[in-house]
Amino acid sequence: MLHKLAFIGFGVVGQGLAEILRDKREELKANHGFEAQIVAISDWNKGSLYHPEGLDINLLLETVQETGSLEAYPTSQGLKRDWDSIKTIKESNADTIVEVSYTNVETGQPAISHCEVAFTSGKNVVMTNKGPVALAYQKLTRLAEQHRVQWGFEGTVMSGTPTLRMPQLALVGNQMKEIRGILNGTTNYILTKMEEEEVSYETALKEAQALGFAEADPTSDVEGYDARYKVVILANHIMNVPLKVEDVSCQGITSITPELIRTARAEGKRWKLLASIKRGEEGKVVAKVAPEKVDLADSLAGIKGAINAIAYECDLVGTVTLSGAGAGKIETGYSLLIDLIHIAGNKQKVVM
Repeated sequence: MLHKLAFIGFGVVGQGLAEILRDKREELKANHGFEAQIVAISDWNKGSLYHPEGLDINLLLETVQETGSLEAYPTSQGLKRDWDSIKTIKESNADTIVEVSYTNVETGQPAISHCEVAFTSGKNVVMTNKGPVALAYQKLTRLAEQHRVQWGFEGTVMSGTPTLRMPQLALVGNQMKEIRGILNGTTNYILTKMEEEEVSYETALKEAQALGFAEADPTSDVEGYDARYKVVILANHIMNVPLKVEDVSCQGITSITPELIRTARAEGKRWKLLASIKRGEEGKVVAKVAPEKVDLADSLAGIKGAINAIAYECDLVGTVTLSGAGAGKIETGYSLLIDLIHIAGNKQKVVM
């Protein structure tokens, strides 16, 4: 049976997923019994399309990549245009909403509203937006459960690296005593550059920006705000601790100097921006994001460049460390595919 998708947003990540669905269509069907059909796209900048019998992925990608818009997509009988995001979610025949719209990370909107409308309309949601998950996890989880639909957000922490699903499946039965991670590739690249080439923070930042690892305004990354949202997601989803963003202390890397880098090296240590959640006595949890000097024997010390990594300290198997890409068009598109395959394979609709 075809799993019908409506995309809310069709930027880099949405197009990444569409390319995967096109290029791996036969493999996904043969090996996983998964076959998807895009029936709708609503993008505030590129326009919108809806056809209940499906849209041509090749034509969609060619049209957007050549013109930057969906307007030139060929008209056919049954094709509808100009539906806004809410109408698309409510009235399309999609099984799952792929929510990849541009969203304000401080408010979680419009993605929070998109999730609410989807759940109350009986539709699943997969997404990569951190804000809605960090800001409204408890509320949206209850709403999804109430309407017996599924909500997938694997890509919100480390893109396609299975940071959320791996511990839930492979580490089941363990109690998580602590989670520590390098959850921001921009800051890890900058700190690696400062150490290996003995350059200043400002010089390393400029190179990160030139290579596309850092935004023109890097505040969210270098001040630790991006990692703080990811800590909240991990706390709520993996450790079942209802932390809020304001519960996580946060310090960035802008005060790290070449002198501090040299001092750490002399001590046999290395600076990393670490995000951590630790369960202490009587179940009390302390969560923070801050630069720390990490011993070179630590599993996180060898993670260099724009790579992310996370270490789960478990009561039964000890520490398990996972590393991989934390960003990228195909990598993030893949995170959506992970969620879609699990949704399609789960006959009973429950929150993931």
